Amino acid sequence: SERTVGNALRGMSFTISTKVGRILKPGAVPDPENYGMINPLPFNPVYDYSYDGIMRAYEDSLQRLGIDRIDIILVHDIGTFQHGDENEKHFNELKLGGYRAVNELRANGDVKAIGLGVNENEICLDALDIGDWDVFLLAGRYTLLEQTSLDQLFPECKRRNTSIICAGPFNSGVLVGREMWNYATAPKSIVEKVVSLQKIADRYGVSLPAAALQFPLANSLVSS
Repeated sequence: SERTVGNALRGMSFTISTKVGRILKPGAVPDPENYGMINPLPFNPVYDYSYDGIMRAYEDSLQRLGIDRIDIILVHDIGTFQHGDENEKHFNELKLGGYRAVNELRANGDVKAIGLGVNENEICLDALDIGDWDVFLLAGRYTLLEQTSLDQLFPECKRRNTSIICAGPFNSGVLVGREMWNYATAPKSIVEKVVSLQKIADRYGVSLPAAALQFPLANSLVSS
């Protein structure tokens, strides 16, 4: 995907973000579908949130893209949602080395902004304890269906001047007619809530997917 994106963008004006925290090492992916890959190149993703791992991922991304700059760098998939019991080890790597790497890239002007790309509120709050972040790409936690991030995360982000990129505004597809929520089959309680939202949308003659896209943009903390 990076090769394709780089070929399309080269010579154009753009703002681009990439994720760090995984290094691609030679060797076939053991379970491509688990990574959402179709016919992947023969490289196996390995999580590495250390100083050297972050720098390696950043430099590798530039090479694969074939462009000479990246604007935003996001630490990818840190948190218990992804790593479970292994997250303490990964977060310590980020705390003791990885953050220093992304902060260095920002301070040197190599990137304009640093952040996380994650699925949960708690890890963003934890990250605010170890450094200053420009943006959190948060998947699914502030949508038409769910606003759990309003309790603690958004107020703290506002205080720290950290903006939000709202990823997954359709909650994996359940707001556009799919049966998926949070990357799995939606439970009955979620389906019932979507049905209620659909009835309200119908009452006002509004497309539910359109409302789902517009909803997060109404919050001043959301940059995109």
